[in-house]
Amino acid sequence: MENQVNSKSIILNNGLYLGVLGAIVGLCLWASGQYFELQWVGNLAGFLATVFFIIIGIKKFKSENGGFMTWGQGLKIGMGIVMVSAVITVIYTLLLTNVIDPNLQAEGMAIQEQAWIDQGLSSDQIDSAKEMTEKFQSPFIISGIIFVFAAFVGFVISAITAAIMKKSEEQDY
Repeated sequence: MENQVNSKSIILNNGLYLGVLGAIVGLCLWASGQYFELQWVGNLAGFLATVFFIIIGIKKFKSENGGFMTWGQGLKIGMGIVMVSAVITVIYTLLLTNVIDPNLQAEGMAIQEQAWIDQGLSSDQIDSAKEMTEKFQSPFIISGIIFVFAAFVGFVISAITAAIMKKSEEQDY
């Protein structure tokens, strides 16, 4: 492959689109007052958008590369897209929970506490669960969880997509 395609613009564009789309969906849920009740909608939309933008990015790279792409190149494109999106997601999450609506985590904890009560947990169990949950609400922990989750999901989707779409010059019969 003489002229290797520069993947940077494909990664940045698709990653930015994915991250901004996720932030818009989250802000719409928050603005509607249904942030916690319809969180599954945001999660489903995010997953489908992730699959879509990884496929589009890998397909564009392959097209610009003369129809050829190795599995590793496809994996790199997909992971790049997801990690750019994860940076935007971290920024959005920190802005939402610290600037836009600093009470959001407390509201979420109140909803979770009621769910624990409904499940019949004792007050000691609830206090213990709240204490554990609060440890995971620091900005560094939240950011780390977002990056690890994005890397895992991105790897799985990218690996499958790259395996399906790969085509090396040797395979051209």
